[in-house]
Amino acid sequence: MSFDPYAPYGPVVDTTLRVVTWNVWGRFGEWEQRQEGIEAALEAAQPDVVCLVEAWQNRDGPDNQAERVARRLGFEHHQFAGGWEVDDWTSGLAVVSRWPILSSGDRDLPNRDGTGNAGSALFTAIDGPRGTIQLFTIVLDYPLDGSATRQTQVHGLAKFIGEVTSGRYPTIVCGDFNANPDSDEIRMLTGKSETASPGLVFYDAWEIAGDGTPGITWSNNNPLAAIGLYPDRRFDYVLSAWPRLNGVGHPVQAKLLGLTKKPTDLQLSDHYGVVADLRY
Repeated sequence: MSFDPYAPYGPVVDTTLRVVTWNVWGRFGEWEQRQEGIEAALEAAQPDVVCLVEAWQNRDGPDNQAERVARRLGFEHHQFAGGWEVDDWTSGLAVVSRWPILSSGDRDLPNRDGTGNAGSALFTAIDGPRGTIQLFTIVLDYPLDGSATRQTQVHGLAKFIGEVTSGRYPTIVCGDFNANPDSDEIRMLTGKSETASPGLVFYDAWEIAGDGTPGITWSNNNPLAAIGLYPDRRFDYVLSAWPRLNGVGHPVQAKLLGLTKKPTDLQLSDHYGVVADLRY
């Protein structure tokens, strides 16, 4: 088949997949009230797949946040991986899916010296109606001076992606990167600097399909974030691998989730979430 410069991906698909990523701040603060608000916001967003960072799971019983969210959305499929123990619960990464989860795996993303687990990734292969969805939910280390560590963790993430994915299917990476879009670690992923692995480059859904604002997800308008004395930053991303046949993975819409009308309202998390529609 000859290359058509006017249709380099072949016919571009019009159908979409809706993905949410949200750091939901575990069971800190007024967590039961926050849980109800998080569930309501997710229900209103009508996602197909939800990626949760700092999700919680009871250590002494079956209750966990992913299952609660799945039940509220009417989904049957969820996965949790985590190891940070806080009081009587464990914090980690979770996925909630409209469609069956075919397989999963998780990996620590270590610090520069190869120790620690301040970064981690959860992989889930989802049996979507138009082909397998290869989904990674991730968190990278958080300090403002931690860019070098996060770059190391991005290299670990790239290795993980290379081991478990196929170029035939969409690959999506969501989560809390604790890094602004102009940081070296994000530039490595979006093709603005040398990539972490040859040929591995991603669309940034907000950059391509956001509303034209900076898309701040760690905001000093949110009292739960303001106490950190950080600058306003876009820390949370939906990234989708480029290129894919028929334009699969290309973002067509991105918006924030979990914003409140005023700072005195109950804040659902210290982060705002991101909702993205991707061609699929």
